[in-house]
Amino acid sequence: MTKEVVLSGIRPTGFLHLGNYFGAMRNYVRMQDDYDCYFFVANWHSLTTHPDTKELKTAVRRVVAENIACGVDPGKAAFYVQSDVPEIAELYLYLNMLAYKGELEKTTTFKDKVRTQPDNVNAGLLTYPVLQAADILIHRAVKVPVGKDQEQNMEMARNFAQRFNHRYGEVFPEPYGFNYGEQLVKIMSLDGNGKMSKSENQLSTLYLADEDDLIRKKIMKAKTDQGPEQTNATKPDYIENLFTLMNLVSTTDTVQKFNDDFNNSSLGNCLIRYGDMKKQLAEDMVNFIKPIREKATDLQNNIEQLESIMKQGADKARASASETIKLVRKAVLG
Repeated sequence: MTKEVVLSGIRPTGFLHLGNYFGAMRNYVRMQDDYDCYFFVANWHSLTTHPDTKELKTAVRRVVAENIACGVDPGKAAFYVQSDVPEIAELYLYLNMLAYKGELEKTTTFKDKVRTQPDNVNAGLLTYPVLQAADILIHRAVKVPVGKDQEQNMEMARNFAQRFNHRYGEVFPEPYGFNYGEQLVKIMSLDGNGKMSKSENQLSTLYLADEDDLIRKKIMKAKTDQGPEQTNATKPDYIENLFTLMNLVSTTDTVQKFNDDFNNSSLGNCLIRYGDMKKQLAEDMVNFIKPIREKATDLQNNIEQLESIMKQGADKARASASETIKLVRKAVLG
């Protein structure tokens, strides 16, 4: 039976962090057994906001290495670099003829970028959803693991597929965003303000490349308080986040111990010791991140192996993309 095609990309900006792992990469590892997976590093997309490309090749290699270190198997999934598949750019051209200025200007991501970087409102920013649609449709993918912030762009990808099919004939299935529902984990920043970030708020984000002592330092500085004032109190978001992290990397008994201490604490009888909890969490986090960091470092130091993995992924991606682009050319150009 033919497997459904899954497509997902990640921009090579900043360092991958714990939120990336539990929000995306852990699911990539699960998907590669159930679906025909294409995962890519979106280096063209990064040019819209990061025009300085001096470090781009290094960043691309790091993203590939970290994903492989997290368990993505290049023998099962195609893991490639966007610019190694020129068919995407050709499809992007055709889809741009089906995209309208008014709808592109209304996208939330475009309006956000106009507000935050008014001196760099380039055409690539405006047509970002079109390139994103080309990334998806080039493999005729039907499932795209995305967060809520990408739902609008997914709807636009479906619109472009519908318009193409209506104008030129049926070529594309309509793609849909999906996730593993209850398996999604939201990883908050250690200071309690928003999510962990690849490039901002670095001392409150746990990166997959962090050294052991830096992991310990960051967790020990995580925001806490004086403890609950009554038993079975509702945990504040920043305390809940510590328990979320502990649930991900510590033993069930460890989590239960600190949870019981929290629930049985009250004003004048504080059983929960956040210092002890953070020390335990720090050691468990070190044990979790260390093997990923070491494997990723080894891969980055073995350029030949890394290039081989990227070529293997590009070959598989181009085989799929060339089939699609032949159908597109025939439909459009006859």
